Amino acid sequence: MVDDDYNFTFVDIGANSRASDSAVFRDSKLNQGLENKSIGLPENAVIVGDDAFPLRFNLLKPYSRRLLSEEELIFYYRLSRARRVSENTFGILVWRFGVFLRAINQTPDRVDKIVWAACAIHNWLRQTSASTYLPPKSVDVEDTATRDVIPGQWRGQVGELAVVNLRSSNNYRFNAEKIRKRYAEYFVGEGALPWQLKKIGRKI
Repeated sequence: MVDDDYNFTFVDIGANSRASDSAVFRDSKLNQGLENKSIGLPENAVIVGDDAFPLRFNLLKPYSRRLLSEEELIFYYRLSRARRVSENTFGILVWRFGVFLRAINQTPDRVDKIVWAACAIHNWLRQTSASTYLPPKSVDVEDTATRDVIPGQWRGQVGELAVVNLRSSNNYRFNAEKIRKRYAEYFVGEGALPWQLKKIGRKI
């Protein structure tokens, strides 16, 4: 899990590679912390995930891409903008620590330590040497005139990252959908952006 300044805030490493993605997430400390509210999220805060994640009251995911209303399309666009921070954080990690560009030929225990160390050093460098560790044009930015995304430099070396496919059972579906609906209504009301209709292909 990452924050809005490209720092890792929760790291859980070491799942069995033979386990399904849904089982990995289900058994993770992050999932357990979300369920029992022990990871210190602020009141009413939500984590932003992609459509592979389960929808929960504290974990937002997009609507299905089929036959979306204007409100749902705007929600999808706004959530995608927020998720870009997470994608960039992982891209930066791989870009700056080239060991992740290929299989790591070490024991599982040592690989876990390498990942822990890289995440910790990444955070330290973000906080102490932000401009040199992450110089201008390193991450994706939006053109302020067109609102098109300008890819960050890391993409030229790392390419597109594999999407982690996380699925699990959802005991909070009803409340979660109400919370997602409130965000969707906010994004077309008080929290609307001037350019968002254009970005979803609607005439202004």
